[in-house]
Amino acid sequence: MKRNYKVLLLVLLLAFASCSFTAKTFDDPDKDKLLVRIISYVLEQGHFDPIEINDDFSVELFDDYIETIDPVKRYFYDADIREFERYKWSLDDQLKAVDITFFNVVHERLLQRIAEAKEIYKAVLSTPFDYTKDETFETNYDNVEFVKNKKDMKERWRKQLKFSTLTNYDDLMMEEKATKERDPSYVMKTETEIEKEAREATLNSIEVYFNDNVDDLTREEWFALYVDAIVSEFDPHTYYLAPKNKENFDERMSGKLEGIGARLQKRMDYIKIVELISGGPAWRSNELEVEDVILKVKQEDEDVPVNIVGMRINDAIKYIKGPKGTKVTLTIKKIDGTIKDVSLIRDIIEINETYAKASIVEKDNHKFGVINLPSFYVDFQNYKTLNAAKDVKLEIERLKAEGMEGLVLDLRNNGGGSLPAVVDMAGLFIKEGPIVQVRSSGKSKEVLSDRDRSVVWDGPLVILVNEISASASEIMAAAMQDYKRAIIIGSKQTYGKGTVQNVINLNNILRNNTQGDLGALALTTQKYYRINGGSVQLEGVKSDVKVPGRFSFIEVGEKDKDNPLPYDEIDPANYDVWDHYFDYDEAISKSNERMKNNEQLRLIEENAKWVKSKIDETVYSLNYETYKAQLELNEEESKKFDAIEDYKTNLSFNSLAYERALFESDTTNLREKRERWHKNLSQDVYIEEALNVLEDLNRSFGVKRMVSTADKIKN
Repeated sequence: MKRNYKVLLLVLLLAFASCSFTAKTFDDPDKDKLLVRIISYVLEQGHFDPIEINDDFSVELFDDYIETIDPVKRYFYDADIREFERYKWSLDDQLKAVDITFFNVVHERLLQRIAEAKEIYKAVLSTPFDYTKDETFETNYDNVEFVKNKKDMKERWRKQLKFSTLTNYDDLMMEEKATKERDPSYVMKTETEIEKEAREATLNSIEVYFNDNVDDLTREEWFALYVDAIVSEFDPHTYYLAPKNKENFDERMSGKLEGIGARLQKRMDYIKIVELISGGPAWRSNELEVEDVILKVKQEDEDVPVNIVGMRINDAIKYIKGPKGTKVTLTIKKIDGTIKDVSLIRDIIEINETYAKASIVEKDNHKFGVINLPSFYVDFQNYKTLNAAKDVKLEIERLKAEGMEGLVLDLRNNGGGSLPAVVDMAGLFIKEGPIVQVRSSGKSKEVLSDRDRSVVWDGPLVILVNEISASASEIMAAAMQDYKRAIIIGSKQTYGKGTVQNVINLNNILRNNTQGDLGALALTTQKYYRINGGSVQLEGVKSDVKVPGRFSFIEVGEKDKDNPLPYDEIDPANYDVWDHYFDYDEAISKSNERMKNNEQLRLIEENAKWVKSKIDETVYSLNYETYKAQLELNEEESKKFDAIEDYKTNLSFNSLAYERALFESDTTNLREKRERWHKNLSQDVYIEEALNVLEDLNRSFGVKRMVSTADKIKN
């Protein structure tokens, strides 16, 4: 299974590690070969654990590159692959000799096959599909082989296009029936007319895809895919940024995002939503969720949508992004397999909507605080002005002023961020001491410590995590767990990313560069370790109270990626467990007991298993009646899980005083954003349990303090 976990914003990289290279003179008039020389040099000199470029590497690169450029096996024939295989065990030798013969041979054949594919899909879509025929389509391309001949290739395209057209056909059929119900005098289109209209929509979509994307790709961009395949063999977080992609990175760092307010990621052939930005159009719609797949995109002035399945992520984003105020309609495949259209009005999303935010809640005459932190953000140009630790500290001070007796720090879906920010943030909860250990290849470990003896919050602390909590989130949770400073509630384990990346501008490595922009390389340069000596790499952070979640049975962690670095351990740092009066063991025991009997969690776990079963179903019927029956069955089965969304606690969450004052002159819909957030909190079983744990810790504090005081008097 191919594709790297690629973070879409630079700020989500764990840190900008120091990594310097001596400027060199690389003499090569061929830009492609020059790029190979530089990439090889940077990987050898800078990667934390450079792998050996040998025959095993060659085989992996061969397979992964072919999968990258023909993931659904609709271009190359079996004979092509057998011809290419003469290079399968010699790509390592080609790289060492700066020989790009393999790329040239494959690229030339690919362009030929793409030209042939255009003729094939036009021929296929000129003939009506028979939706009464009993046949199936396999969507997991690992389970199919490259075709043997042109007849088989046309058949593969026919099934793929028929499958793509099925949703168009169903949409039009439902639209006709709905129109008839509204107006009994309406004369419905015939099935033949509907089939033709659905097929024409598919043709238009694939024409746009080829004309706007495939045909526009330059040789340089195709070669960038090959370079990315090379560097990705080293680990999932080392990847190449071609000049155009590097520019997109720079734009995303400008402070504003214009579009729907969702971060996207390509997994295999599909574009998935990996984060919704608070306050953005996608978030406000209340119809989109993390893990939703975007199948098609339709602009407000277009009659038919563009199918983005198989499209490069940067090309897909071109269709999804757009000016503020314009309308875009996304065809979404939900995680349970249902398909729906969601229309959004694009807007400008301020990055500050991803900053820390706090709420206060009263429970049984006690006040507790909740701080949500989407990422460990930082302004690298001015750390003192903008960083997550500074903002969280301010929110804690505000919560304390309103009588907070316990704090929930919500790191669910937090993909990481700045290493200095997480060290400073952990220091808010302890007097001083080590927070994380960092090791570079061939160098002694470095212990990063909090040296500020002040403690901003010394009361009960609960940290919420899930399978998406990664990098800096894992450092924070691990440090608090090792100090026994907080109770961790969440998934069986967090994401499991224990590596540090550095983005290297390749143009800075050359003394003299006359070849133009060479792009950049995101490079894994370090690994980090817990203060107890363990690593979170692959293993993640194990929660003290393990609760099921929507990702419990889905492969989303580091261990599920290609080429992850291994787990290892180093010597522990010197630290003392937090000196407190809280009975953590008893609180954990009580929480586990409550969770065992929680009906909402039982339903969430059942839903997660059901979703996994749907993901595992990769063979679909191309018979419309059978296909429709399966859709309706999925819809019916999913209804039993509607109760998950209907869950309510008796808790009311409120904004802090400073925010309530801002509501009076609100020009950014802040009140609406907070009301939405507070409503979600009031329906959140994990927040509810976190508050229960805070209550238990508070009760144990009084008892243990009395016992300790009595012991001191007795002695």
